[in-house]
Formats: sequence, C-alpha cells, structure tokens
Amino acid sequence: MESCNYSKYDFLAKLGIEETSLGCYTNGEWAAGETEVTSINPHDNSVTSRVRLATAEQYELCITSMEAEKERWMLTPAPARGEIVRQIGEKFREYKDALGSLISLEMGKIKAEGDGEVQEVIDICDFACGLSRSLEGKILPSERPGHFMLENWNPLGIVGVISAFNFPCAVLGWNAIIGFVCGDLILWKGAPSTPLVSIATTKIIADVLKANGFNSVFSLCQGDGVEIGQLMTNDKRIPLISFTGSTHVGRIVSQVVAKRFGKCILELGGNNAVIVLDDANVDMALKACAFSAVGTAGQRCTTLRRIFLHESIYDGFVEKLVNAYKTVKIGDPLDSKTLMGPLHSKLSVELYQKALETIEAQGGKILSGG
Repeated sequence: MESCNYSKYDFLAKLGIEETSLGCYTNGEWAAGETEVTSINPHDNSVTSRVRLATAEQYELCITSMEAEKERWMLTPAPARGEIVRQIGEKFREYKDALGSLISLEMGKIKAEGDGEVQEVIDICDFACGLSRSLEGKILPSERPGHFMLENWNPLGIVGVISAFNFPCAVLGWNAIIGFVCGDLILWKGAPSTPLVSIATTKIIADVLKANGFNSVFSLCQGDGVEIGQLMTNDKRIPLISFTGSTHVGRIVSQVVAKRFGKCILELGGNNAVIVLDDANVDMALKACAFSAVGTAGQRCTTLRRIFLHESIYDGFVEKLVNAYKTVKIGDPLDSKTLMGPLHSKLSVELYQKALETIEAQGGKILSGG
C-alpha cells in the first residue's frame, strides 16, 4: 500500500479527517463500502490519505433516512431553520483556517483562495439566516366577496447536489444553505478528486444539525462518481438536481432529469471574454484580466479565456500583460508567497499541453510560459 502524508498536516485531524475516512454520512452515522481511493496532493502528486467509498446500498439508506425526517424538517418554522443555519455559519468561522488549508491542499488553489471559499459559505449563511425571516408570498384579491388568495411556497423535499473539484466547498454551501432555510433536505455527491473536503464540510454541517436533533437533513454519498451520479439523476424521489461541472455532462444530466419531469440547476463551463476599448482604464483592465486568467490556475467557469483589444492599445496592453505574468510565482499552494497553484490533475495537465499544441498548429504565438 502506498504511504501517505497524513501526519504532515495537523489541520486534517482538527477537521475530523482520518488516515482512512468513510465516505457516507446519513442518519447520524458514518459508513462506507470496501472500495478505497486516495486523496492526491496536486502539487507533488503525493498521497494525503485514503477514503472508503459509499455504495449503491448506502445511497438507498441515505434516501430512506432523509424521507423519514423530511416532514419534521419541512414543518420546522423557517426562522428556526435560519437559526440552525446561523450556527452552521459560526462553525465554519471556527474552522475557516483549517478547512481553507485542506481546500488548498486537495484542490490546489492558493491558501488565500481556499480561505476565501470558506468565507463564501459563511457569507451565504449570514444571508440565508436573514432570508429565513423574509420568505414571503403574495396576497391576491378574489372575485368572491369576503375572500382572498394567499400564495404559500412549499419545500421541494430532497435536493441532490453534484459538485465539481474547483470549488469543492463553496458550491455545496450555495446550494445547501439556501435549501435548508427553504425547508429542503440535501443529498451531496462531492467531486471524486476532492473527497476529503467533502467529508470535512459534511462533518461541520452535520454536527450542527445533529446538535439540533436532525440526523438526516444533510447526507453525503461520496461514492463512485458515475454510479452515484446516475442513481441521483434517475431517482424520482429527488425532485431537483443541482449539477456543477462540464457542459457535456450537464447536457446529459439535464436530459435524464427532464425525462422524469424533475428540475435542474446547471452551473456549467464558460468561454469568457473581455473587451477593452480605447477609452478604458487600462491599468484596471490589466489587473482584472490577469487575476481572472490566473486565479485558481484558470480552472473556473468564470476564467478569462479571450481578450478583445482596441487596436490603439493592443501593443502596450499585451506588453504589460506579459510582464505581469512574469511576476506570478507558481508553486506550493500552501506557501504564502505562491500566487498560482498547480493544475488539479494529470488530465488537466494533458489538456493544457494539447491546447498549447493546438494554438501553435493554428498559427498562434505563445507570448509567455508554455
């Protein structure tokens, strides 16, 4: 068995991560099958620790446990759910440094971005806590004398969240926290390559819910990506699937869920451009373009991929951008001096190298790096 660097990182134990962690949480308990995967540090390709994956049988246990707790959670007053969300936010504040470090270690984004991702969850908790007291419906007039119509929004039930590697904590937060105050339950399948973040995030949320008497409002099913994903998208007991990932897979998810008349939230890939005209604040545009392209090593749906420059500023802008790239230190994402961490996986590196080859084959010129 390949050795791991678990003992090298003190924050793992603080987050409840073990040398071998279990990938399924529901009904207040952790479980897993026998299949084991490793968590890889993309900076040096070393093994951080191991995770035993959830099985199809444990997926079914997640659903039945959540169904059993669904009505009680739905009938809990929205402000009371908001108070629980406030407590979740406080718990994320407590573990912000440790969880931000884990995100940096396992995903590869720099520590400042890892901390920022946790802060996004904290912010959405603050927002949702207030939202829980302002979920309103319209009062409409009726043609019947002495009557009126009252609009009342009801929870959907179990919401399935399938998230991606690039924001392994924040995407879950955006979906789950809003779902909680609306009275929904959340079943999460995290990205296959960031299982430790999924487990640590689940422990933070689940501990708060458990302390408030709820064991299955939030469940994690960190199993085989294809198997668990297919179970979720085909399951009529999950009326809404929120998927974050590639456009190709998102199209498949949308079609499968639509066949059973389910609903989808899709956050897919981007092909983003910036247009800089001759009257623009060039210095501001330069900084924005550099950050948008370099942040998270270009692995965001909002990453800048193309720049359209007015001909009068083209030469000067390109020169400044190339000089800016020369100042970007690439390295260990946990090193405070690093401005850009590694690409997340070997596949990402291969795709990057093929893109460079395509650029040159099409007559393009590589101005920096490569």
